[in-house]
Amino acid sequence: MGIDAKTEMKGVELTDAAAKRIVRILAAEADKKALRVSVEGGGCSGFSYKFELVADRNEDDVVIERDGAMVFIDELSLVYMGGSVIDFVDDLIGQSFQIKNPNAVASCGCGTSFSI
Repeated sequence: MGIDAKTEMKGVELTDAAAKRIVRILAAEADKKALRVSVEGGGCSGFSYKFELVADRNEDDVVIERDGAMVFIDELSLVYMGGSVIDFVDDLIGQSFQIKNPNAVASCGCGTSFSI
């Protein structure tokens, strides 16, 4: 499965590591079918990412599918995330989903907050 046509125009990508982790997490959550990624106001740099497991797709969601993993991003959040890469990192500091966002001009040390 590829990237939804709307998402492809915006260039949001899901790495292999992120897709594998999403599939693994959702396997333990029978009532959930996707990871929702959204952008909210707030955070130490102005905007912050929110990650949550969800059962249903909203009407304005764009869907990213890769290797059995699904990510939902609402159209408003997609405006701030165009060209981003959603990754899963497992290193000495810990495990986390990370978003490499070319639109962010600054980000905080925690990695979940950014400004444009």
